[in-house]
Amino acid sequence: MQWIAILLLSVGFCVAYGIVHDQITARICVEYFTIGHPPVFGTNDPTLLGLGWGVIASWWVGVLLGAPLATISRIGSRPKRTAISLMRPMSILLVGVGALATLAGGVGYFCAVNGWVWLVGPMRVAVPDDVQVYFLTDLWIHNASYAGGFLGGLFLMVWVWRSRIQAAQLSEN
Repeated sequence: MQWIAILLLSVGFCVAYGIVHDQITARICVEYFTIGHPPVFGTNDPTLLGLGWGVIASWWVGVLLGAPLATISRIGSRPKRTAISLMRPMSILLVGVGALATLAGGVGYFCAVNGWVWLVGPMRVAVPDDVQVYFLTDLWIHNASYAGGFLGGLFLMVWVWRSRIQAAQLSEN
């Protein structure tokens, strides 16, 4: 039962992060969602796009993080981690990912304003010139969130495994 609870906790945290994240980035550049994504929702409303894409683009991340995390937390004879015991580390992970995304957005904006990065191919033509800097800002934010979530998720799994080893060693003494 705890395995499922950890998986659901992970999905819930990732979806909540995705919704907040996309509420912000939809307001930076709605075209990132209306031009840069398939027209799934049939709206240009940033709130609805942020909600919809926040769920669609993050639930599966929660599954990919949650399934191995739940397994690492529960497998074997060492003291097991519960979903409740993972709430704080997962919160710290998501705050860290948010900070990384914010930093990346600032760097992406700075690089785009200075002409160091630009859109190419079909997006160069499809995205209006006056919003390309903001589109690139969103792109940097989103890429940083995925990269930070992936690397942070791996770090969290190693941390959980090591915490279980330490707990086992403490109980032996």
